[in-house]
Amino acid sequence: MKKSAYFGSRWWTAWPTVAELEPYFLAPPGKRWFFETGNDSANFVGEGADGTEHLAPGQGRIDIRLQMWGNPNLGVLLIYSKKGGAFKETFSSKGDLTRLGEYVRTLHEDLRPVGLYIPFERAFAAVKDFIEADGELPHAIEWIANDELPDNTFPPP
Repeated sequence: MKKSAYFGSRWWTAWPTVAELEPYFLAPPGKRWFFETGNDSANFVGEGADGTEHLAPGQGRIDIRLQMWGNPNLGVLLIYSKKGGAFKETFSSKGDLTRLGEYVRTLHEDLRPVGLYIPFERAFAAVKDFIEADGELPHAIEWIANDELPDNTFPPP
């Protein structure tokens, strides 16, 4: 599987190590994530999961993605997707679902649902699980399938 990442305003040709990521999630409040770089989003990509790296996109190749948005007050929103072949799965971190009608703006001005943010410590456990399980859906947190979310949970920009 071809791995890449965008994290800490850096492009990676692999996934960062757990040790490299830990300070972004577990440092004292005010020193977490990477707000000093003007970016609050990150993602890990795996192209050709489950032994499909030799296949072309749309021709059976399975791709995975873990997207993240950090917020100093709310924690981290994670979205995991696995698509291609027989897969078309998208899950979001399950925060306080009673707050799904509330939104926060990202540094890129996108609206994200407050009810899907989880604390930094729990988000780190999920990212660690994702890396150690080679891109499988992390079991360290609760997820909700995006097709089970109410309409307009992710409003257009």
